Amino acid sequence: MKCLIATTNEGKKKELLEALASNGIVGIEFLSLRDVDVSGEPEEKAETFEENALIKAQFFALQTGLPTLGEDSGLILSAFPEKFGVRTRREIDAATDEEWLEKFLHILKEESDREATFYSATAFFDPETKEYATFLGSTSGNILEEPQTDLEPGIPVSAVFLANGQSRVYSALSRNEKNEISHRGKSVKQLGEFLHNKF
Repeated sequence: MKCLIATTNEGKKKELLEALASNGIVGIEFLSLRDVDVSGEPEEKAETFEENALIKAQFFALQTGLPTLGEDSGLILSAFPEKFGVRTRREIDAATDEEWLEKFLHILKEESDREATFYSATAFFDPETKEYATFLGSTSGNILEEPQTDLEPGIPVSAVFLANGQSRVYSALSRNEKNEISHRGKSVKQLGEFLHNKF
């Protein structure tokens, strides 16, 4: 069986595949958008992570005829509750991950309140049956003042996000450690249980 992962973000794709593998998902060949013939981009205008994830899954599933996984994630900052959220990546205009993170940290430079919560929603959509499901995971922590590791492609905040109860930032954790506590790991665990029951 083939299943499409609807993202061009290599960092997200890598984390999704690792989380799915850690949840024992076997017998499914996961393709990326680079492996299929698709055109255009969905308009992510929804107000929730779950809705945006489903928009992505539906958009590419209907083009390819493949069951598709969509993912949407973002950061809600205690100091700026209306600023990021579902528009986290689009909130800052930057050509590279390094530039994005530099501008992001500059916004927080004078803030003493650096509490933040990461959210990740995954969605499944089957174009044949029109069946769909969404799952949400979240992890709270703090934004550090500077990167603690090299930046991971597509997910620069991982180098400065220290989850509550941890001594190392996201990107310093092993794959298994991160999948246990991360917003994406929690969301994909629910998705994995759904796929187990379905397939």
